[in-house]
Amino acid sequence: MTLYGYFRSGTSHRTRIALNLKGLDYDDIAINLAQDEQLEAAFRAINPQGLVPVLQADDLVLYQSPAILEWLEEAYPEHALLPEDAAGRMHVRALSAMIGCDIHPINNRRILQYLRHELAADEQQIIAWCNRWISEGFAALETRLAADKDRGQFCYGDTPSFADCYLIPQVSSARRFKVDLTPYPNIVAIDAHCRSLKAFVDADPMVQPDAPKHA
Repeated sequence: MTLYGYFRSGTSHRTRIALNLKGLDYDDIAINLAQDEQLEAAFRAINPQGLVPVLQADDLVLYQSPAILEWLEEAYPEHALLPEDAAGRMHVRALSAMIGCDIHPINNRRILQYLRHELAADEQQIIAWCNRWISEGFAALETRLAADKDRGQFCYGDTPSFADCYLIPQVSSARRFKVDLTPYPNIVAIDAHCRSLKAFVDADPMVQPDAPKHA
């Protein structure tokens, strides 16, 4: 398999985590979003939407990280990232969607570039924008996590799931945009536990081949 991604892309990050948790080997091809390589014809021939990640598995080209994670779960059921019961699967997918649908999209690079270049927002306004939506989303997520009395050290149960694949990249983004994480002790604890595990460590943006070495 070959993963087209970018070191700092949250969607690429969550896909790397899932691949690692499944114990799957893959080649990595960096698409430099900072230089708009995702908009060039060579990459648009792979994904007309011009977004990362893209996962190529033999002749199959997969796009959109939620669909990629679902495909990985179906194609490689070992080391399951979804619970066995329908209610549990719903819960994990809902936690994932709280991040993947309601927090990440309005803070991703395309949106921030529009705010910068079309609406002339300065960097303090960008940080304020990200703080607003990440904090609002994390407040709701923290409430959900706190209410689950059967939860272990992960977002759901005692093993990592889709929800953890989504959460850890979003915490990285929150720190990057100077979000105060003090009000979210459950999120912080899950993040700390996950970052002690090799699958998450190896997926971290700053250890990827395309990460700037001076950062």
